[in-house]
Amino acid sequence: MDKMVIEGGFPLVGEVSIGGSKNASLPIIVSSIMFDEFDSEIDNVPGLEDIKTIKKLLTSLGAEIKESDEPDKLVINTSGINNYDAPYDLVKTMRASVLVLGPLVAKYKKARVSLPGGCAIGARPIDFHLNALRSLGAVVEVDHGYVEVHADKLKGAVINFPIPTVTGTENIIMAATLAEGTTIIKNAAMEPEVDDMIFALNNGGADIKRVEQSIIVVNGVKKLRRLCHRVLPDRIEAGTFMTASAITKGDIVLKNINVQHLKAIIDKLSEAGAKIIINSSSQLRVKGSKAIKSVDISTAPYPNFPTDMQAQMMALMTLSGGLCVVTENVFENRFMHVAELIRLGANIKVRNNFAIVKGVQKLSGAEVMATDLRASASLILAGLASSDGLTTVSRIYHLDRGYEKMEEKLSNLGAIISRVKENDIPVVDEPDFNGSACSKSA
Repeated sequence: MDKMVIEGGFPLVGEVSIGGSKNASLPIIVSSIMFDEFDSEIDNVPGLEDIKTIKKLLTSLGAEIKESDEPDKLVINTSGINNYDAPYDLVKTMRASVLVLGPLVAKYKKARVSLPGGCAIGARPIDFHLNALRSLGAVVEVDHGYVEVHADKLKGAVINFPIPTVTGTENIIMAATLAEGTTIIKNAAMEPEVDDMIFALNNGGADIKRVEQSIIVVNGVKKLRRLCHRVLPDRIEAGTFMTASAITKGDIVLKNINVQHLKAIIDKLSEAGAKIIINSSSQLRVKGSKAIKSVDISTAPYPNFPTDMQAQMMALMTLSGGLCVVTENVFENRFMHVAELIRLGANIKVRNNFAIVKGVQKLSGAEVMATDLRASASLILAGLASSDGLTTVSRIYHLDRGYEKMEEKLSNLGAIISRVKENDIPVVDEPDFNGSACSKSA
């Protein structure tokens, strides 16, 4: 199993290019199920484990993933789909696999998808998806851990989600795209990734409009033409590298971004003392401050501060000059990185859904374990800022789900970081009585 080894204490300097959004790519890829007359072409798709999983799922349904000369381009032919069953062994790997429900029912009037169950950061049931499909006229049955959905005809309806749900909104948009009549989705998710999927579908012949911030109207069409789309930049990868500059007191220029989607992150990093220089709508510069200021953080759906950046910002706050409160309002179990940050010297106390972070003067290298995707990023950031000893982050398969070639990008910015096999890990001696540490090869 791979681990990441980091020697921290060096400011990151240079330029980094941000890849395509994972959370936009996944629903757009599965929407290709509804386009079976021509090959679907999707550009700027990141090379991530989650993308590999969704490709395996489509292939299992009968789709063909064609070779492309461009590494970030997917060419998909779905004319051969003859299976409507998403098995547990794929859905358990990635919850977003439930997104095949909407397009399968829309196109083929049936689907059988494994229930995803819980995940490390909390329970995320799909009841909202299923109730909305029932409102569109589908018959939904849950049996032996699977959801079976079938519908002779889907008809437009008014869907009012109790709380915003990104995958729920995407699933129902896709189902409603080929339904008869008009579907109105209220309290719809407002994330840019949802709008990117809408843009892709509309370019392929759909009729979808966001009439208000949280209201989406879908006028059903009889068929779609062709899917050809370039995925928007990944705002969470961008936010992670912005925070990397701030925590290492570095100077990083980020390219291929959408500044508009980063406002909440820009505001918090600026409040923490980082200097943000916006060069254009697709490029900005982050200069870290010598003194990191404490700022309170409260997560909420877009356009508020994203839950997917909470762990990274907490890592930054561990080195701030005061006390702050980090409140997690989206997932009930998204503080598992706290225990690992404490191993690096952080001072954090958790109470229910909030964490009290008291800044310390320095972090020190240690062996830590990633518990989920964004937790792994926070430990990498903390390791980059640790001023003595090596930090070894294990279980980085979590990291590979959402960050492409992260160690390569960080190395290009001056980080001393490497991916190694377990038996290649350097040994760090215990500190001597003066608090110093020395390193030697195993």
